[in-house]
Amino acid sequence: MSNEKEQAVTAEMLANQQLLQTEEITLSDDIIVSFLEENPEFFNRQPQLVTSLRLHDNQRGTVSLVERQQQQLRQKVHGLEEEITQLMAIANQNEQLFALYSDLYLRLLDCHSADELLDCLYQATTELLSLSDFKLWLNQPVTLAHSCLIDKDCGGVLQNRLTKDEYYFGRIQQSEQELVFSEQCEGSVVLIKLVHHQQVIGFLAISSKDAEHFDPRMDTLLLSQFRKLVAKLLYQHLFVA
Repeated sequence: MSNEKEQAVTAEMLANQQLLQTEEITLSDDIIVSFLEENPEFFNRQPQLVTSLRLHDNQRGTVSLVERQQQQLRQKVHGLEEEITQLMAIANQNEQLFALYSDLYLRLLDCHSADELLDCLYQATTELLSLSDFKLWLNQPVTLAHSCLIDKDCGGVLQNRLTKDEYYFGRIQQSEQELVFSEQCEGSVVLIKLVHHQQVIGFLAISSKDAEHFDPRMDTLLLSQFRKLVAKLLYQHLFVA
């Protein structure tokens, strides 16, 4: 019985071995990729493949492996050139914006009254920055009369949009638009909370006709300096005897 079992096992092993030898192995993309990654010298051992392999190209028909590599490198270089161009344009825009803000700060510091200060802010917003409108809401009454001052109660806007944040970027409801700008705004707005000595004194509202201009992803570095200076100057001109 023991010999018969051994013979049966041996016969089965031989049958399996023959089956493995005759069975075709299906090569998948993953198997080929793994082989090439584990054997980086493959094309060095088979240099004729580099030029003899022909790859399908939607625009050029068939190309060699070398031509495909060159094409991919050109595309990569072109993409990097476009990215560098965009970065240079952004850097140039930021430089111009920084220069504009620096000049505006000096002009604001030279203002001798709140009325002159608001004139300067309105001009900078609508003329230099080419934005639509500039408004200021103060949470306590003042004797100043200026076209930029909001005379309606916008406490609800302050609470809804700026309770937890220093800025609000995007669109506001029609009812809020009518309170802040006295009309509908087709584009986007930014609301900037004004705080001095840890006391909220109101907010600035600036509108743009471009619906994408004021975006929540905007950088607030320059705006942070701007809002602190404006809050300080408004407080000095309006609330300090």
